[in-house]
Amino acid sequence: MRLPNARRLGLGCAVAAVTAGTIVAGCAEQIPGNPTTDPAEVAAYQTAAAASSSAAASSRAAAARTKAIEDNCAQFPATTGAGVTAYNDFVTAHDTNAPDYAAKRDGAATTLEDAANTVEAGVAAATDALPTDLADKLTAYVVAARTLADETRKMTYSSPVEGLNEASRTINQARTAVHEACPSR
Repeated sequence: MRLPNARRLGLGCAVAAVTAGTIVAGCAEQIPGNPTTDPAEVAAYQTAAAASSSAAASSRAAAARTKAIEDNCAQFPATTGAGVTAYNDFVTAHDTNAPDYAAKRDGAATTLEDAANTVEAGVAAATDALPTDLADKLTAYVVAARTLADETRKMTYSSPVEGLNEASRTINQARTAVHEACPSR
């Protein structure tokens, strides 16, 4: 048995490939005309794309709002609780003429200012994501905490307590308003 010549075999394969390609190309037909779009399909696509974009933006805004509420409401009790504890320690020192009265007074004022700064920073970090009502209540707490800190710093054993008591009532109301505005845990 004789083996086929490799050159002849290669030539035969090439001729077969060119012939097949010519036949396939000859069967192809170009369709005349200009491509167009269906205006109704374009409008439907644009509407769907706009709705999808709007839904995504709305979802991001809702997530940002939820995070802002959670972040501010979660830190509020601990942050302000430290101020309450320090203030109550000061009141006890004042009422008992304790020897560490001045240290308790200054510590309470500093702790109240720190709480105000922390709450204020949380509101600022939330930017516009925080609901206005809650942001207003948190800001009212900040103002009340700073006012109570100022009144606390003014106190001596012989100072009148009316300003201190009024500032204390105001901060308690502000703190309660924030607790009521925050979601229950």
